[in-house]
Amino acid sequence: RGVWLEETDPLARDSWLAVGELGGGGRADRILMAASVQPADLERLFAAAIVREARIEPGPSGRLRAVRIERIGRLVLRETLDEAPSADLIHAALLDQVRADGVAGLPWGEAGRALRARADFLRGLGEADAPDLGDAALLEDLDAWLGPALAGLRSLSDLSPARLEGALAAHLGHAAQRRLDALAPARWTAPTGNSFAIDYAAPGGPRVEVRVQEVFGLSTHPAVAQGRAPLTLALTSPAHRPIQTTRDLPGFWRGSWREVRAEMRGRYPRHVWPEDPASATPTARAKPRGT
Repeated sequence: RGVWLEETDPLARDSWLAVGELGGGGRADRILMAASVQPADLERLFAAAIVREARIEPGPSGRLRAVRIERIGRLVLRETLDEAPSADLIHAALLDQVRADGVAGLPWGEAGRALRARADFLRGLGEADAPDLGDAALLEDLDAWLGPALAGLRSLSDLSPARLEGALAAHLGHAAQRRLDALAPARWTAPTGNSFAIDYAAPGGPRVEVRVQEVFGLSTHPAVAQGRAPLTLALTSPAHRPIQTTRDLPGFWRGSWREVRAEMRGRYPRHVWPEDPASATPTARAKPRGT
């Protein structure tokens, strides 16, 4: 509850009062009896009870600043701003902020999210050595993997996605990264030699979007995790419009390719549409003019 004095009361301008009696009121009680107290008296009489601490809080610009506080219990005697807090204090506060907000709140970029999705995919397959890059595991080991990346920063907004991805890669280590690349590569290379990002977070498993002409000549369906997980191929037209999604490319060649070929030949006459795509030459180009 609050307390109040009449503005004309001689004690109304004092910073500290020792209140002896209050009168009932609505939202605040009226001070009926009090004595002025000087800060020096509080520091002298309660010296053993004074707690001095520094707290970190975001300033108007979003950057962290230190607030130095002297208090007796919940009674704050003095509060001052430190615009240049120590690096250790800032570092600890940033880690605490991540613990409070969660790992998901970090500025993950596409590469960082993909790395975590690849690890999660392998764990879902039951791969014994797959690293755990889930939220709970990263929070548990937060100081070790994220701590170095926060060195010298004053705000989490200063943490770039690239720096965050680098911290995660360093946390994995070289051997685990090589194992991850072998079982769950970030990209898939088509018969044309072009490579495409694999979306391991896609519903139904790892997925690649590729123009159908670039998989001509492919008679077996591509897979990852040593053949345990077939890729979902989202096949598109030369204009990158979807035409078929499959996890059985040979079955597609033998089945509905005839209907797809008839439609594509009419819509894109300058491109090659072979009757037997499994033995055709892959291409990323249209036919030369005049052919």
